[in-house]
Amino acid sequence: MAQEPKERRNWTDGELDLIVADYFAMLNDEATGKPYSKTEHNRVLQRHVDRTEGSIEFKHQNISAVLFKLGLPRITGYMPAANYQKAIIPAIDRYLSLHPLALHPERIVGGLAERQGLFIDAPPPLLPITPSKADMERLVRKFNPVERDFRNRRLGRDGEELVFHHERQRLQQLDRPDLAKKIRWISEELGDGAGYDILSFDASGKERLLEVKTTVGADVTPFYITRNELSLAAERPDAFRLCRIFNFSAHPRMFELAPPLEKFVHLSPLSYEASFS
Repeated sequence: MAQEPKERRNWTDGELDLIVADYFAMLNDEATGKPYSKTEHNRVLQRHVDRTEGSIEFKHQNISAVLFKLGLPRITGYMPAANYQKAIIPAIDRYLSLHPLALHPERIVGGLAERQGLFIDAPPPLLPITPSKADMERLVRKFNPVERDFRNRRLGRDGEELVFHHERQRLQQLDRPDLAKKIRWISEELGDGAGYDILSFDASGKERLLEVKTTVGADVTPFYITRNELSLAAERPDAFRLCRIFNFSAHPRMFELAPPLEKFVHLSPLSYEASFS
């Protein structure tokens, strides 16, 4: 684990507010393709916060660690370092409360991700659940990445559209233009009740029932899956595939999960039906 350079004092709230704002300024430039210099940003910050270059870089890594937990993108090159000063969490809370657009980087880039290719990855490994500290839990509850992405209808639709075009291209490359023409965007045509979003096919013509889950965060960002989707996965394990798109606002990537989904993700019930009879 990376260690923070020795400092003669903790960072003040004012200093943390400056470096968090500077981090998001660089993140926005990176997302929109605007050139920027990390070295120059660091040099300017040194004049304002009286910190060393190494201390500033490590604090940027701390911010990356918190954004990772919030299911948000991080600056390329600033790997998450979780050994952070506790005060960094309320500093990020203050910034996001004042700048809610930062919670929706897909809007900042203006739909650029839609026009990029879709890179296919392997699923991440299933790791044991590790509880977070109380202050981090509070921050995640306040800016819940699962709820945020679930309610973001535009993000969900854009992800489905990306997969829809990807599937057409895949079948055309497999010399099956006949099947490419038969692909249907079910959720767009009929709504969300089918338990999947896109009807596609493999090269032999067998159905692929694709449920698309999209996030702007990393591959391990949690997501919601409905009872209806789980039921369909159990009923049609041969055909059902969960398409997990991540890093959508920058360089969208995807992996597929085939039933049983419990092999790949921890499933936790989060709500209950309340009735009177």
